[in-house]
Amino acid sequence: MPEHRIVSLIASATEIVAALGLRPQLVGRSHECDYPPDVVELPACSEPKIDIHGTSREIDERVKSVLRDATSVYRVFTEVLDELAPTVVITQTQCEVCAVSLQDVERAVCEMVSSRPKLVACEPNALADVWNDFRNVAAALDVPDRGEQLVNECLTRLNRVAADVRRETHRPRIGCIEWIDPLKAAGNWVPELVEIAGGVNVFGEAGKHSPWMAWEDLLREDPEVLAILPCGFDMSRCLAEMPVLTGDPRWSRLSAVRNHRVYITDGNQFFNRPGPRVVESAEILAEILYPGRFDYGHEGTGWIALEPNAVG
Repeated sequence: MPEHRIVSLIASATEIVAALGLRPQLVGRSHECDYPPDVVELPACSEPKIDIHGTSREIDERVKSVLRDATSVYRVFTEVLDELAPTVVITQTQCEVCAVSLQDVERAVCEMVSSRPKLVACEPNALADVWNDFRNVAAALDVPDRGEQLVNECLTRLNRVAADVRRETHRPRIGCIEWIDPLKAAGNWVPELVEIAGGVNVFGEAGKHSPWMAWEDLLREDPEVLAILPCGFDMSRCLAEMPVLTGDPRWSRLSAVRNHRVYITDGNQFFNRPGPRVVESAEILAEILYPGRFDYGHEGTGWIALEPNAVG
């Protein structure tokens, strides 16, 4: 097996490379790559073009402003890439907000990177695409068998979750919120994870981009359970944003709120990363859909229940 010099410009791909047993061959990462934890020691090859601090509303406005004039909200450090001399660079084409765009990487590679690396573009829209990305990354890194093994391991664990919840007679209706202000529901692979975990997904469609939504949609559908999983936010940052929702007079009208079935999750580490930890995301959903029935070890680290008095 040849040795590669791998630069990953998307956090999920960094996790895929590590899960394939090739962490030692990673030489560079994106500014968002933080798992496995030791990858933060690697040189960052990108940065955001916007200030990522501030409220959900402020970040959303900055992102939309940048995307009116550019293909990505991130810039690539071409000089760093050239110094690292990668043989493979991994990026994605699924979302300009989630990672450095393919166009930006192609431009950087063509202009500056003398090592002429192979480009691998992940395109995860649904779970089947996630598995294909595992295979494609593994093939590009000359370990196709490991890619197939990783897919099989993930499917085995997801099948276990599906088997665990199959005995439950009630399938709770759940709304998965991917952005707080303005409101956005989770799409892509999340509806499939909800189904595996024994729930009925209320908003968003499998394989399609996450849709914007309005308060009227939330009130009309009135899901039994709400999972708050903002893209790029950990639980503490999610909690800091919750007054936007809990301070709204319509909040208390929701069944999930009245029945204390609102859950804060780590959307950054789990739901919004189409890597091996989509399995943990399904386990988290099973735990919050059926509290007390299943324990995969994620309470407190992957999710917490919103305190009943958090209403303003």
